[in-house]
Amino acid sequence: MSEFLTDQNFEKFRSLIYDASGITFSTSNRPILESRLRERLRLSELEEVGVYFDLIKRNESEMKTFLDSITTNLTRFFRNQAHFDALENYVLPDLIKQKRARNEEKKIRVWSAGCSTGEEPYTISMILKEKLPSDFTYEITASDLSLKSLLTANIGFYPDSRIQGIPDGYLSKYFHRAGDGYQLKDEIKGRVKFDYHNLKFDSRLRDLDIIFCRNVLIYFDEAAQKNVIDRFWTSMTNHSYLYIGHSESLFGMKTEFKFLKTEWAVLYSKIKDGA
Repeated sequence: MSEFLTDQNFEKFRSLIYDASGITFSTSNRPILESRLRERLRLSELEEVGVYFDLIKRNESEMKTFLDSITTNLTRFFRNQAHFDALENYVLPDLIKQKRARNEEKKIRVWSAGCSTGEEPYTISMILKEKLPSDFTYEITASDLSLKSLLTANIGFYPDSRIQGIPDGYLSKYFHRAGDGYQLKDEIKGRVKFDYHNLKFDSRLRDLDIIFCRNVLIYFDEAAQKNVIDRFWTSMTNHSYLYIGHSESLFGMKTEFKFLKTEWAVLYSKIKDGA
């Protein structure tokens, strides 16, 4: 048993994290929690875990910083290319056709939930910029629980080690060389709005055509997953699409989303009769 983080304190923090964010910390992830706590105590100039627990319960700013510290922000441009192939070859053509047929506003609305440092929403922005007809426009909302990641995303600068996967044509067209990396141009960067959001709560976004929420649900238990998926359903139009991670599934969940297997990738659809 850890002398630093006792079983009792581990349970207290695990419960607090779940109540605040819906994120579930398993026993196997206990060393990660302990490591993050040690760092927060050091930076807060505190010595006792119990004192820090009391601090985050009463201090909303420190709670956000703490939740930021325990989340994993692994991402890259064009991560899981098959998903973007499906976006380009199936989802976008279908949405364009439907909006024209129903004489709706020619705009594609996207939410990148759990966007980390911005590579996913910027990838989507480049694809929509390239593939949408000239009479269509788009807007992308990107959100995350990590304020640090959102700061990086909002700047739109990526060192050489982070630009792997970007097609050469996109890199030369939508980035310019800056020091030891690349700066995203405003024509792509300006189409993405970044915002702090905790998926435990309603985003208040509505009329979304596409939601990307990849490799986020794995951090939630079944009840929290169901709540997130239900809120997605409410946020989306009657003809829309949901992307989740390859290791994630809605199988066994009571939801109206339909499993959709395309030539390129699997995803989920919300298509109500007459839509």
